[in-house]
Amino acid sequence: MKILVTGGTGYIGSHTCIELINNGYEVIIIDNFYNSNIEVLNRIKKITNKTITFYQTDLLNKESIEKIFYQHNINAVIHFAGYKAVGESVHKPLEYYHNNITGTLNLCDVMRKNDVKNLIFSSSATVYGDAAQIPITEKCPKGTATNPYGWTKWMLEQMLTDLCTADPDWNIILLRYFNPIGAHKSGLIGEDPNGIPNNLLPYIAQVAIGKLKSVGVFGNDYNTPDGTGIRDYIHVLDLAVGHVKAIKKLLDQPGITAYNLGTGRGYSVLQVIAAFENACGHKIPYNIQPRRTGDVAVCYANCDKAKVELNWEAQFGIDEMCADSWNWQVKNPNGYTL
Repeated sequence: MKILVTGGTGYIGSHTCIELINNGYEVIIIDNFYNSNIEVLNRIKKITNKTITFYQTDLLNKESIEKIFYQHNINAVIHFAGYKAVGESVHKPLEYYHNNITGTLNLCDVMRKNDVKNLIFSSSATVYGDAAQIPITEKCPKGTATNPYGWTKWMLEQMLTDLCTADPDWNIILLRYFNPIGAHKSGLIGEDPNGIPNNLLPYIAQVAIGKLKSVGVFGNDYNTPDGTGIRDYIHVLDLAVGHVKAIKKLLDQPGITAYNLGTGRGYSVLQVIAAFENACGHKIPYNIQPRRTGDVAVCYANCDKAKVELNWEAQFGIDEMCADSWNWQVKNPNGYTL
C-alpha cells in the first residue's frame, strides 16, 4: 500500500513515516522544509534502512502535486503539512488561512481527480476550544477557536465533513492530537523548533541544556492541585502508531470520523518540569508569570473511542516522554543543524 505523507519531514510526520515503513507501507513524502530540515531524510534512512521517495514542493503548487499523483499509484494520504505556530498565526492570519486552507483544498481536488479518496487529517484538540466537558470525548461539541491556527483546523474539519456528505466514496479520519512530546528512542529524530520554542517541552529541554535561562510558567492560581495548568501530553511514538492504526481503519470505509489521541490523563506544568528534572538529573529554573489569555485550567482527553475502534492506546507515561526528549536534546543540542 502506497501512502503519500504531506509534511513528512516535520516532527510528527517523520516519526509517523518511520512507523509506516516498519509496518510494510511504501511512503512518499512531500515537504517544503518551511518548519523542518532535509537532514530528517537521512535520519529516517538510518533508522529504517530504507530510502524514501521524496519531493520538495508545496501544496500551494497544485501543478507539482498533480505530477506526483500522475507518477505514483497512491492509495491513501496522511496530511500533516501546514503552518502550526499559535502565536505566529495571531500576527499572520492571512498567511495561515491561505497556506493551511488553500493547500488542503488543492490536495483534495487533486485526490478527487485521481480517485484517491482515503485521507487521514492531522487535526488538533484546539477544535474543542474551551471544552464543554472534561475529559473531552469526540461527542463534545466543537467550540470557539482562540487563534487563527485553531480556526484553520476547525474550518478544515468542516470542509472535509461537507466533502464526505457530498461524496460518500470518501473515507476521512480526523485525528485530534492533544500535546505531542518526546522523541524517537534512537535520539536521531525529535522536535526541532525554529527560534525560541513555542511549546512547553522543547522550551524546558533548552533550559535544561543551558540554551535558555528559565521556564516561564503562565499562571499558578488555577483551580488545580498545584495551581498550574493541566494538559494531556502524548508521546510522539504513540501518536505515530495511532496513524498506522488509522490507515488500517480506512479499509473499513468508515466515511468520516474523528478520534482523540492522548493519554487520557493530565499533567500540570510543575509536574512536567519535575519529570524533566528526573530525566536530566538537575534542577530546572522556572519563574511564575501572569496567565495567558485563552488558556484554560484543565484539558485532557477521553480516548475510549480510539481504544475500541482503532485498537490503539497510549503506551508511554510522562517519565519516558521526558527521558526521550532529553536524549534527543543531548545528542542534538542544535537540532538538525550539523
